[in-house]
Amino acid sequence: MSTETPDAPAEETPSRAELAARVEELEESLAEATEEDDAKKMSIIATKGTLDMAYPPLILASTAAAFGYEVTVFHTFWGLEILHEERSKNLKLSSVGNPNMPVPNVVGAIPGMDRVTTKMMERRIDDNDTATIEELVDTSLEMGVEFQACQMTIELMDYDEDDFYDGVTTGVGAATALQDMADADIQLLV
Repeated sequence: MSTETPDAPAEETPSRAELAARVEELEESLAEATEEDDAKKMSIIATKGTLDMAYPPLILASTAAAFGYEVTVFHTFWGLEILHEERSKNLKLSSVGNPNMPVPNVVGAIPGMDRVTTKMMERRIDDNDTATIEELVDTSLEMGVEFQACQMTIELMDYDEDDFYDGVTTGVGAATALQDMADADIQLLV
């Protein structure tokens, strides 16, 4: 059967099988588009680079990624230490101003106490077979977590972008981080 108009050439009406194939194709496209819209997103801002503050954004990011979240972690100021391949292996634990430390602030202020408390925490991490910072960064990157390094902080602290872990997105500005947070279902500042 063909349809003709006086000014247009005849067109063939698609067969039932062609229509069914086209409907199936459209349904698949719609399902894919809908799936993408349903993806949950988490945005984390990491601002601290001490040993105890490196773990929360990494654990939250890797766990959320395991649950199917699209995760972005924007690292700024001392939080960039977490992304620095060498410095992340030597993060310290401050014994002063931490109310949960097993020593009073006056004792924590004694020179060398940060080294002692850091060694105590590293031993505890090792004894409990807890993942290292490097392992958590690598695992997160493998799971698709996007680690972003703040461009202003890179310049301010005179970081060399080549010293960050492979896979870290460098040169990200605050405007990009704000837009990412605005689009996220969950926003965290750590």
